[in-house]
Amino acid sequence: MNPLIDKYLVDGCMRCKFGATPECKVHNWNEALKQLRRVTLECGLTEELKWGVPCYTFQNKNVLIISAFRDYCSISFFKGVLLNDTHGVLRKQGENTQASRLIKFANVKEVIKIEPILKTYIYQTVEVEKEGLKVKLKKNPEAIPEELQQKLEEDALLKSAFEALTPGRQRGYILYISAPKQSKTRLSRIKKCEGKILNGEGLHDKYSGRKRN
Repeated sequence: MNPLIDKYLVDGCMRCKFGATPECKVHNWNEALKQLRRVTLECGLTEELKWGVPCYTFQNKNVLIISAFRDYCSISFFKGVLLNDTHGVLRKQGENTQASRLIKFANVKEVIKIEPILKTYIYQTVEVEKEGLKVKLKKNPEAIPEELQQKLEEDALLKSAFEALTPGRQRGYILYISAPKQSKTRLSRIKKCEGKILNGEGLHDKYSGRKRN
């Protein structure tokens, strides 16, 4: 067990203004996240902290992450599209998601209920890495600016949060970030928007302050 993950469960990812405060989304799903952590570790994966969240690897390859969002927590498989979803529990994060698939949870009971299924899927994703399987990506239909696309590929948590936005909110960010002619200005806008994206908010949304039990 990585002590950095213990800190994450207390303070959150620290990537938005709500880190280490009662408003942090991690606090809404603490028990469910702990159960997901236990199940994943029991499958023999290596626990690391990447992008501010628990990331689990096999032979130094990222295979899944555990995340907290405003309305749910999740376990997300980087190459989930290659898994055999016999139980029909895997979901696309957003309309444009290609490789990753996730399972959403509203409480700890839901995690415990499908624990055997979770382990089966985790073992599957390990086999995918052992076989060296790759996902053939299609050209993204959205005109995402190069700087944003690169940032999303480098940052799995931000990518997951962006893909969870409604198409309209995604488009709002794309248009806003694409507008400047200079790359450094587009990068500055991406940095400015990160916190709102991670909170599941649109460009012009105000934080609702909603909390979940």
